[in-house]
Amino acid sequence: MAAAQDVLLLVGRLNYVWTNTESLLIYVIAHLLKVEKEAAIIVFLTLNTTRARIDLTERLAKLPATPAETRDEVLAITERLKQQSKMRNKYNHCIYSFDERGAISSTQLMRLVEGEKDVRYGKVEQVDARELERLENAIREITDISKRLWAFIRSRPNFDERLI
Repeated sequence: MAAAQDVLLLVGRLNYVWTNTESLLIYVIAHLLKVEKEAAIIVFLTLNTTRARIDLTERLAKLPATPAETRDEVLAITERLKQQSKMRNKYNHCIYSFDERGAISSTQLMRLVEGEKDVRYGKVEQVDARELERLENAIREITDISKRLWAFIRSRPNFDERLI
């Protein structure tokens, strides 16, 4: 069982680092499309899901005109983002269960899993010390991805820090 305040603080931090990191895809998209930041912002905001933004970034990186080094770096970064999106999605699309003391005892995912002959929903997972450590690790990993994205962005020819 975890104190609600502790869990919600971690989920807030998770969302904060995720949003800041995902928004860096704007610069990657601008670089890959060879457009100004404003055009990349429009593309980024037109795609209304994380998955769509990552898919676009990966597809652009895979174009024949993209240098192999750039492609490999972008794909490595997006793969890490996809892995961490699982934790973010879990905590943004779940219902929290509380015990009699008000501590968060578990999460229940709000997702359908359809088999050949049945439909299941709501996988329940305990929120314990191990799960809190997983949340903290996800926050650290997303922060590291952000640093890697910044390094990539700053290493691009013609990158102008004043455009940030």
